[in-house]
Parts: sequence; structure tokens; C-alpha cells
Amino acid sequence: MAFDACMMRAVLSEFSREFPEAKIEKVLQPQNDEIDLVVHHGRSSRRLVLNVGPNAPRLQLSDIAKENPLKAPMFCMLLRKHFLGARIVGVEQLGFDRIAVFKVSCYDEMGFQVEKKIICEIMGKYANLIITDSEWKILAAMKIIDFAASTVRQVLPGMRYQIPAMQDKLSPLVIDKDAFSARLASFPKERSVEKFITSTYSGIATQIAHEICYRTSGQCDLPLMNVDPDRLYKVFSEWQELLILETYTPTVAVDRTGRPIDYSYMDITYLGDGVTVKHFDSLSALFDAYFAEKDRLEKIHQRGHDLVTLLNNAVARTERKLAIQRESLLESEKGEEYRKKGDLIIANIYQLKRGMTSFSAIDYYDNECPEVTIELDSRLSPADNAQRYYKLYNKAKTAKEVLTKQIAIWENELIYLESVKTFLAKAETEEDLVEIRDELYRSGYAAKLRGYKPPKQIKARPMRFRTSGGYELLVGRNNMQNDHLTFKMAEKHDIWFHTKDIPGSHVIMVTGGDEPSERDYTEAAGIAAYYSKATADMVAVDYTAVKNIKKPQGAKPGFVIYKTNYTAFVRPISGEELQKNGNG
Repeated sequence: MAFDACMMRAVLSEFSREFPEAKIEKVLQPQNDEIDLVVHHGRSSRRLVLNVGPNAPRLQLSDIAKENPLKAPMFCMLLRKHFLGARIVGVEQLGFDRIAVFKVSCYDEMGFQVEKKIICEIMGKYANLIITDSEWKILAAMKIIDFAASTVRQVLPGMRYQIPAMQDKLSPLVIDKDAFSARLASFPKERSVEKFITSTYSGIATQIAHEICYRTSGQCDLPLMNVDPDRLYKVFSEWQELLILETYTPTVAVDRTGRPIDYSYMDITYLGDGVTVKHFDSLSALFDAYFAEKDRLEKIHQRGHDLVTLLNNAVARTERKLAIQRESLLESEKGEEYRKKGDLIIANIYQLKRGMTSFSAIDYYDNECPEVTIELDSRLSPADNAQRYYKLYNKAKTAKEVLTKQIAIWENELIYLESVKTFLAKAETEEDLVEIRDELYRSGYAAKLRGYKPPKQIKARPMRFRTSGGYELLVGRNNMQNDHLTFKMAEKHDIWFHTKDIPGSHVIMVTGGDEPSERDYTEAAGIAAYYSKATADMVAVDYTAVKNIKKPQGAKPGFVIYKTNYTAFVRPISGEELQKNGNG
């Protein structure tokens, strides 16, 4: 969910309880748009994270130490000058908005004790971190906003801080059934419950409105005309009591792969059965769990950005080549037409003369024997015109053979590149990137990887799961691992699984010579469907004994051929889902 005013209230409440008067021991800036204040109270020391970036703006307590630049940025140095050794003596939320004000007791240049303010505005792309004195005069800001950037509200040193314009909305902290009913009666009934809640009350994220609607009606998005008003108010007032009494349930929702997709200060139910929810003891633990995984995956994908660019360019280049070759192949189909024209010239050569530009002849190749017109080169004799068409025929025939082979080669290259893109999109660790980079190097893309030096040795670490029957499943993370699993690790009686005509992981079910149950086969096929590029609800998966799998000489990594196989249509299932169900 978005970091709304309700979440801001919950976070500030947690901070006030844990650090009623915190001392600022360190000021760090691990990212351009994030400041971490290491605060201390009693025997407790934690990080107060003030993130005002466009992707994940938030305010939280954290236990995660982050890597910092060797040289602190200017804004970080300025904060150290003002606040090192200072104490946070108070915190408040302005106007039930996403604005937190930390009152800090510190000393000025003359050694006198003064009060300054750290204002953290969590407003999406407009988020900002502002420093003022006790009279709200702006001393510094992480993001300077001048008249060129905004004519409505400026943030400049020397100006007086102004609260962003507030909308005419009710406070969710006031339980008033009459006000709720009056607004509900005047709101257009064809509009959704979510629009009514977010338009009537301040500081509520869309996801919370969806949750309230879901608890009211069992659906996330309904028009007001289809909802019982009394039931809606009951659910809404229960949510208000949760907010007022601060009976929070920090929750993170994760998908089937275990990746976090949403978070909230209350239980999440509107996402349905396709997700799993995890509850935490505190909001700080929630944010650490949610954003640590998000930041880790984002960092991995950033470090693999050069690979993404390389693959996208290679795919585009290959597709252009294929388009040209396919167009040329269509042109080569005219070869038979050239041969027919040459034959008709020979058949009618007795009546042709040099200098003619065309002639009409009966097309005896057609059962209807129509009369056709054949163009001639007036500079050539009739025999030479016939030879010209025969040469075009031979050229087209040769081109067709060559183009057919070339198109097959480039189609396989495109399939290979798409498979690498699939594995890159699913990369979860630095080791995954190292293996994919090495695979591209060995596949002939060394010139595109500037300055790359292949490692001496890479140890394959495939994913491992178990079926309900206890059979181990080995799942390749990339094409190099696919080859290693199938031709190095697997025994000839093990079972090999792969999505039909779709890039994905090789899955080996280690049988030890036994015959697995039907359920084991289904689970292994479901794993193969999940760890592939397939997106359908039901996916075709081929499976056969490993002894039937062959690798053509000179083929790209991961490419194999087989003839004796079966095909199953299964629902994709992740490894985490398989193990969660008690399988292994």
C-alpha cells in the first residue's frame, strides 16, 4: 500500500513509545534520497529511516545497517553540523497528513540551546526532508523547490515553511455516524465505495478503502448502490476504532514466490486466496521484512541492467534479421514462376525476335491453359532471355535453401535469448547474475560484455524441492545449470520435465529407479511450469526419462532434443507452495 497518513500515525506512535527522548548519535545518507538517524535511548539504539525517494517513500525504525558512501553528501554533512549529539524531544503529525515533525533540542554556533525541526513529508514523488528553526524558517531541504518547479508552493532556504494545502475532508479519527451518513447520502450512488471513502476522509490509502469494501461485501470494488449502508458504516467504524485505539496488526502479503506485494498496519484479506499474509510484532519489523527484500531484488536487477540492455538489443537485432530473411524467403518462392517463363520462351522461341519487349503465350502449366504475357529484355536474344529467367530460378532455389537454414538458426537464437531473459527476470541472488553473465560470455557475447573476465570456476547451485512422495526435485536457475543437471547430475532413470515449446528450467525428479506416483509427476510438472516463461493457468509440460534427452553438437546452453515423451497439462506451482503444503 502507499504510505498514508494512517500509517504515519502508527509509525510515529511506535517511535514515541520506544524513543520518548532520543539522542541522535549518527547521521548517515546511504542513498541520495534517504537519511538514516542512529538514535539512542536507554539501552536501545536503532536507525530512524527517512526515505523521501519516489519509489519507496517512508518513515520507519530499522535494525538493518546499510552500506554508506565513502564521502558523505553535502546534505548529510549539513545535518551532522546541526544535529549530531542533539535530542529529539517531541514528534507530531501535522493535520492528519503524511507530514511528521521532529522537534530537536540542539545547540547553535554560539553554544546556546535552541530548538530546530526536522520535517519529513511522505508524499510520493513530492516527498521531501526539510530543516527549519523554531520559528519555521527553512534552513535547508533535501529537494529545493523554486518558482520554476512550482508556482503553488516553494521550498527555499530563508522562506517560512508552509503546510501543503489541505482538502475539505473529514478526519478518520472522529467517529460521527451523522456526518458519515450525510456524506454518503449526497455522494453519487454509481461511484465506488473506494472513491467515497478516499474522497470523504483524509489520509486513507486506496488499498485500505478496498479492504473496507471487501469486508463489507466480499468484493474489492463495488458501486455504493450495491452496498448495505449500515453494514458499510459498521465495518468503517471498526476500522476507525482500530486507528484510535492503535490496535495495529502489522501485515505483509507475499505472492507464491515469496516476494512481498503489499503491506499494512491491519490484516489484509482483500487480495484473496492467491497470496499469503505474514504478521509481525511491530511496524519496524514489517518494514524491514518488506523493504529489505524489495531493496535486495531492486539492487540485483540494477546490477543486471547491462545484461537486460544486452539481451534487449540482441533480441531486437535478431528479430530484424529474421524479418528480412523471411521477406527474402517469400521473394524466393517466385522461383517456379521464373522457370515457367523460361520454358514458355523456349517453347515459343521460333516466333520470337530480338528487340521484342513482351509476347503472349498459352500457359500449358495451367489446366485452364490461359494466355499469359511474358516480359522480355529487348537487348537480349530470345535464348538469352530464357537463360536470364533460368538464372533467376536457380538463384531463387539456392536462396530458398540457404534462407530456410538461416531462419532456423536465427529462430533458435531468438528462443535462446528469450530463455536467458526469462532466467534473468527470475534472478534472486548475485550468484544468479554471475552465472548468467558467464553463460552469455561463453555463448559468444564476450564483445558485448566490456572488460568481463570469466571466473575460474562456478559451482552450480540448483534449487531443490521435494514432492509429496519424498522425491527430490532439482531445478535449474539458468541454461548452464540446465545442462549440468540433465547431463552431469541426473541418472538415466531419473525423470526430466520441461515446458513444451516455452523457455524455462529443466526439472529433474530423482527417482533412484523407483516409479513415482501420479501426484509426484503432477507436482514436478507444476514446478517446471512455474519456473518458466509460461503465464497461462494450465501449461503443457513434456516429461521423459533422462536417457531419452540428447544435446545436438554445437547447440546453445540449455537446448536439447527428445522424441520419446509424454505431455501433461498442469497448474504452475512454486517451490515455496510445494513445501508449504507439507511436501518435504
